[in-house]
Amino acid sequence: MKLCTFEYQGNLGAGILRDTTILPVSEVNARAGTHLPTELLSLIEADAIDELREASSGVQAELPLTEARLRLPYPVPPKIWCIGLNYKSHAEDLSAVQPEEPGSFMKPTSSLIEPGGTIELPPTDISDDVDAEGELGLVFGKRCRDVPVESFEDVLVGYTTTLDMTALDVLRRNTRYLQRSKSFDTFFSFGPVIVTKDEIEDVNALEVVTVHNGREFSRDFVSNMRHHPDSLVALHTGVMTFEPGAILSTGCPKGARIQPGDRVEGFIDGVGRINANVRRRERKPWTG
Repeated sequence: MKLCTFEYQGNLGAGILRDTTILPVSEVNARAGTHLPTELLSLIEADAIDELREASSGVQAELPLTEARLRLPYPVPPKIWCIGLNYKSHAEDLSAVQPEEPGSFMKPTSSLIEPGGTIELPPTDISDDVDAEGELGLVFGKRCRDVPVESFEDVLVGYTTTLDMTALDVLRRNTRYLQRSKSFDTFFSFGPVIVTKDEIEDVNALEVVTVHNGREFSRDFVSNMRHHPDSLVALHTGVMTFEPGAILSTGCPKGARIQPGDRVEGFIDGVGRINANVRRRERKPWTG
């Protein structure tokens, strides 16, 4: 299933995307007599995905995608962790050495924008060298700790496509500024769909693509990551508890430098496509 949050006639709801139509969870409840949560994060937290799959079988999706707008799957993920320099090509592009262990960092929820929204570059006196990176995101479906490598998919609900931005000139000044370089408003997005794990036969066979102004900029297979999804889940759950709905974005092959007026897109065949426009943020006077 391709799970989503959609807006229709001013209302938000969870649904299943089927090609060019949406099946609202509320419609599944009405047709099947179920009482499933109609908000996507609540649905994941309730561990109700299998019940939704069974209840929605045979229920026709009748809401045209053209009449709705796909939104962020949910606006406040419990955690957003990302991995840096996980592909050799990305490290080479930045003249950096891949770390022996995953180089991970967190993104604040204030960095989130809607799929199809706008990345706001900082004023040039703060940063004038930003890249955008299409990545594969792992979406957790269970509260978990100390997950062994061989059980990593047991704790996932599925996969999503992410966009992760970096102020590279901030990072170049000092590697300790990594968190700051990643934390600007509008520097992260995910979705607009979460594909349940049963739809993906082999996550390592997926190919991650970044498109810049309509042209393919970079692509590489998950199999070429230095640290694969199974080891990323094992390492990070060994450090902390992950909650349902948490996101672990696994890195990109190479980021595209972006400027005002650009359009950038992350694409993973079988998972989804996410895009954003780019503009420069104007600093507004503090009014108290």
